[in-house]
Amino acid sequence: MVLDNFRSVISKYDVIFFDAFGVLKTYNGLIPGIEKTFQYLNDTGKDFYVVTNDASRSPEQLADSYFKMGINDVTADRIISSGMLAREYLDYKFRDGLVAYVGTDNSAHYIETLGLKTISIRQVNLDEAASINALVFLDDEGFDWNTDLTKTLNLLRKRNIPVIVANTDKTYPASKNRLSIAVGALAKMIEDTIGRQFIRFGKPDPQMFIFAYQHIKNYPNVSKRNILMVGDTLHTDILGGNKFGLDTALVLTGNTQAEDAEVRIRATGIIPTYISVSAVVE
Repeated sequence: MVLDNFRSVISKYDVIFFDAFGVLKTYNGLIPGIEKTFQYLNDTGKDFYVVTNDASRSPEQLADSYFKMGINDVTADRIISSGMLAREYLDYKFRDGLVAYVGTDNSAHYIETLGLKTISIRQVNLDEAASINALVFLDDEGFDWNTDLTKTLNLLRKRNIPVIVANTDKTYPASKNRLSIAVGALAKMIEDTIGRQFIRFGKPDPQMFIFAYQHIKNYPNVSKRNILMVGDTLHTDILGGNKFGLDTALVLTGNTQAEDAEVRIRATGIIPTYISVSAVVE
């Protein structure tokens, strides 16, 4: 497996799309040295965006989390989340009634800013569910996994309503050697149990990349060939970038580790344009 120098890779592009978890940060905080990458981007005038499936918090809250870790460059206007795409869909489709959500109160930001009435799944009374017109999966926290997921299942048996999955990730790294279940896996479990098809937003779906492309500063005057997608996960970041026609860089600091990267690439057939140790510019 040939590893590419990350500085030489991003020097070829005008716009960089970064995944967040596993690329810029981990369960432990920022990837060591990632501040050098932002300094390089500033010095060279390159445009960049964080394209994330994280719908747990608003772009402003996500930006604030970077600020608290010492990174001032990741401002809210540089964050493009799957929650924003779900929010746009809800804005087009719903005008009244309640929207129930699975997730934290912070994650409900994406619904509440539309002026829609929201209710957490933990507050739903199934005997009074006639006014609920949609359900959104936002985060894997903020509810009781036994009681409230069972309630979610029975709500969808009772009400034939649209279900939106704002984060399609099935797992995320909780430590170097341990994964945690993400909300995408919970949604898939409910979906399979009741035999329904949910509406999904996030990588690797092309809609996410179209949405990100339309939000770059110089859209539509930037060619796809001048955009690089940097991610740590083959099935979301790299597959999605490849399908949208972008060059892709796989980094080995998150879901894909150096010791099994080559095996995974061969097994999946998902081939990144580049492979780098990390997204740090040395």
